[in-house]
Amino acid sequence: MFNKLCIIGVGLIGGSVARAARKNKLCATVSAYGREQDLENLQRAQDLKVIDSYSLDLAEAIAGADCVVIATPVGAMQDILKQLAANWSEQTLYMDVGSTKGHVVIALNEVFGFLPGNFVPAHPIAGAEKSGVDAAMDDLFLGRRLILTPDKQADKAFVQLATEFWQGLGSHIAFMQVEQHDAILAATSHLPHVLAFALVSVLGKNDEKVETLKYASGGFKDFTRIASSDPTMWLDICMANKQHIIPLIEQLSSELDAVKLMLEANQSQQLHDTFTYARNTRERFLEQHNNMTQSITFTVQPGGHLQGQVRLPGDKSISHRSIMLGSIAEGVTHVSGFLEGDDALATLRAFQAMGVKIEGPDKGEVTIHGVGLDGLQAPEEPIYLGNSGTSMRLLCGLLAGQKFDATLTGDASLSGRPMRRVIDPLSIMGAKIESTEKGTAPLTIRGQKSLQGIHYDMPIASAQVKSCLMLAGLYAQGETSVTEPAPTRDHTERMLSGFAHPVKQSDNLVTVSRQGALKATDIDVPSDISSAAFFLVGASIAPDSDLTLKHVGINPTRTGVIDILRLMGANIELMNERTVGGEPVADIRVRSADLKGIAIPEEFVALAIDEFPVLFVAAACATGQTVLTGAKELRVKESDRIQVMADGLQILGVDAQPTEDGMVIQGGAIGGGSVISHGDHRIAMAFSMAALRATDTIVIQDCENVNTSFPGFAELTEGLGLNISAQES
Repeated sequence: MFNKLCIIGVGLIGGSVARAARKNKLCATVSAYGREQDLENLQRAQDLKVIDSYSLDLAEAIAGADCVVIATPVGAMQDILKQLAANWSEQTLYMDVGSTKGHVVIALNEVFGFLPGNFVPAHPIAGAEKSGVDAAMDDLFLGRRLILTPDKQADKAFVQLATEFWQGLGSHIAFMQVEQHDAILAATSHLPHVLAFALVSVLGKNDEKVETLKYASGGFKDFTRIASSDPTMWLDICMANKQHIIPLIEQLSSELDAVKLMLEANQSQQLHDTFTYARNTRERFLEQHNNMTQSITFTVQPGGHLQGQVRLPGDKSISHRSIMLGSIAEGVTHVSGFLEGDDALATLRAFQAMGVKIEGPDKGEVTIHGVGLDGLQAPEEPIYLGNSGTSMRLLCGLLAGQKFDATLTGDASLSGRPMRRVIDPLSIMGAKIESTEKGTAPLTIRGQKSLQGIHYDMPIASAQVKSCLMLAGLYAQGETSVTEPAPTRDHTERMLSGFAHPVKQSDNLVTVSRQGALKATDIDVPSDISSAAFFLVGASIAPDSDLTLKHVGINPTRTGVIDILRLMGANIELMNERTVGGEPVADIRVRSADLKGIAIPEEFVALAIDEFPVLFVAAACATGQTVLTGAKELRVKESDRIQVMADGLQILGVDAQPTEDGMVIQGGAIGGGSVISHGDHRIAMAFSMAALRATDTIVIQDCENVNTSFPGFAELTEGLGLNISAQES
């Protein structure tokens, strides 16, 4: 990738970057820079063949380098940048590897007055107990997370170059905003180091009196391992990120004070509950950590076609709502066709945590023993919802009317998504919801005696916001009504009616109240049209395709993808149309067609909001230009789907230009390349289908979240004719 890689600061991380880059043949030569006091270390690095050359003069060290990695303590960042500025090259990729990023942005702005487009902040989540170049390893980053925090104005070519470099070292790439990164690292890395240093300091002082440490066990050794870290490095980190660390220290101090009071008052049960909660949280962390560190990469060979008949997994939206409404209904609800994906399972586990007996899922079969509107119980610990925005937003409405407090948490992606769109109208109803300053998770919903019904005009069409307020309306005094600016999916309205709860609808207005209980019913979940969309596009763009999708939900608030594809010239036929459990379903036959570019009518946007990633692929294969407007909502999904799809399509050679609320795509040939899904399941599946018309192999990184909506995607599509393979690491 690079002729010359320059490492500024050859310690554990910098040395490991050099070793890994050399092992993986990512550079021809490696140079290093250090200060005069680093001379012995630099000579040692050269003797170990970690580097080829070094210099005590920065300009000499970086001369001719096309990649520069800054691996110094974070406190040295501004001084290093000042020296680099005098010899800055617009053709060179610059990166740092520090565990705080806010100080990097500040330093860049102070030195340059702006954020250079060829500087990409990086943070490898990797380390070792020993430090220094002697501890450097060529596999330190293998299978580890690497967080990139590029500015929105960063040059996409350099971001892609940085991504490919770290992938070449074996890292799994994740993207975060600077503020989110620093807050998360403060809690998961910086505070534990502060705690370890403080504890060992206390016991060290005691040891000087009574030899305490002589009798310390292996548990003490494990717990305090990180106190062996470099004090200078951690001084810099803590000073750079103190605005996030100090509030956490205050929370920890409060928790320790509470434990102290329990001990003084002999409150054994409360202390047992505290310890039990901590143990359960640790077990949940281990489960999440194992899931997070498992990375899945799709490799899709060009060509192929889709043929046959298949019934796809159940509709995710309906699966969510079947659990929610079945849980607060009276009686036993039986669900068939339930989607056993991570998102829907997160909702199921949430209601189990609130005292609802739920059997299954077993091959899509779920039995819910409803507890009635007022039968939910306070969860013993925060409810973890993984990546599911639907779960979090809808639960906010349902929990707003409960008598108990509850906290909702999620993974890094969900924790970065906006929640004020539900917090603000719920607050008008009287709900008490605590969030971060940015209105993101974790969310704590405080118990309420009563909510007040309101009329709410939604500024942006959103089925999640509408459904959230309708669920809150089940617990509010008076009527709660919502007006939507454009039609959105109406699964909540249909299912409430199926549970015998009155819903009033008139044009774009829907109204509910607490009147009437929910009565248990049986639900047959149709196949998800959002999942079907990938196959509708795939079979349309691949020659010699003829595919029938069985029992697909064709709710008129969800069929925008069919309408758009038909306007583009797709050959789609609905067969055996019928109504099952209040939801219209049909078998859908789709065959190859020559698609043409169109201006997508804005009235279809809300009806196809989740399907646009794969519709962008259809546009890339169409003749002529496709223009999407009015879809700003796509920027706050699991990823910024406008920017991420544009970046990926450009890598594949497609002329795709993002706009504030959409995209302009010139149809033409699709090439090969390596793209990143950014943990977004729909992005991963969309690019998989693009390979049907690609001229070369497409590699899609970070695909593990496909299981949130479509477990078994790779296996099923391979059976239908897509040349796909999935590798775990």
